[in-house]
Amino acid sequence: MAGLNVSLSFFFATFALCEAARRASKALLPVGAYEGFAREAMRTLVVLGPWAGGFGPDLLLTLLFLLFLAHGATLDGASGNPTVSLQEFLMAEVSLPGTLLKLAAQGLGVQAACTLTRLCWAWELSDLHLLQSLMAQSCSSTLRTSVPHGALVEAACAFCFHLTLLHLRHRSPAHRVPAVALLVTITAYAAGPLTSAFFNPALAASVTFGCSGHTLLEHTQVYCLGPLAGMVLAVLLHQGRLPRLFQRNLLYSQKHKYRAPRVKPALASGDMQTPAKARSGREPGRGGVRGPPSS
Repeated sequence: MAGLNVSLSFFFATFALCEAARRASKALLPVGAYEGFAREAMRTLVVLGPWAGGFGPDLLLTLLFLLFLAHGATLDGASGNPTVSLQEFLMAEVSLPGTLLKLAAQGLGVQAACTLTRLCWAWELSDLHLLQSLMAQSCSSTLRTSVPHGALVEAACAFCFHLTLLHLRHRSPAHRVPAVALLVTITAYAAGPLTSAFFNPALAASVTFGCSGHTLLEHTQVYCLGPLAGMVLAVLLHQGRLPRLFQRNLLYSQKHKYRAPRVKPALASGDMQTPAKARSGREPGRGGVRGPPSS
């Protein structure tokens, strides 16, 4: 129970620290620097909290759900996920410099999270943290299946995640935030035994890159190329194209739902008399042209 209390305290302390840093950055930094850098760094740091705390599977899923609920309410639209930043770039919503700034912030957040985690473990506040501190130098990979299968699993998770984000991006936060949090929790439960269901290259790089069992190239294929492929497929399916690269829709027809009514061309004044003269020579009944009157 003491270990659980320590882990929960670590989680909430990390979240509170990131929230305080986010508010200070928003107040002190220029708008561009805050939106592109600071909030992404804070988001990446807080995402790593549950894994750094050493929670068990059940508690981890619960905290993951609560984390995404809290993130949707407080972290001001930051993603902490490189594939989400690249999705915004492919959707032509963010410029290339802005995207690169976000990616740099997410890398900084990863490094800050690793430093904070090792510092927490070094304090040995619980037996679990002591064990993690001893095992930090000889960690094992979270990939527990073949590389092709793992890449397919991560791509499928990313595809569902990004397609949901695209579908709900114009919905109110009251509907969008719980739906995304529930989807992430279910996905982590379903795919966790195989790859831990990161579908976030920044998170995977911090947790499992460099661990024994698989090479860096294999980890990159599963945890970077897999989510990237799933994201691209989700954008292509949702939009029918990649807006940054193509103007024409590649999958869906361009027919308009509503058609403009056809308008007959206006007749000139001389032409308006011609039908009248033609009608004057016709009988309104079933007969044709009226002949001359008989004597």
